[in-house]
Amino acid sequence: MTPETIYTIGQDAMVMAVKLTIPLLLPTLVVGLIVAMFQAATQINEATLTFVPKVIAIAGVLLLAGHAMLQMFLDYFKDLIRDIPSLIG
Repeated sequence: MTPETIYTIGQDAMVMAVKLTIPLLLPTLVVGLIVAMFQAATQINEATLTFVPKVIAIAGVLLLAGHAMLQMFLDYFKDLIRDIPSLIG
């Protein structure tokens, strides 16, 4: 196994991690920003007010895109396992 192969596998893993986390992080960021603006406007400083909408946003994304995200990860993992003999040899 050459250093270039290890670098490529690591780079592909990082790209896959980004592809899987971006759909969860972006809606959470937007919801957090909206709630923060609401809290600043009304001066309500309640910790659960920021937590609950974010959890609901994450649950919604997982309900809508969870299957596609899981399938993307499984395809990547299957390809990685399938390529093990050629990577070692």
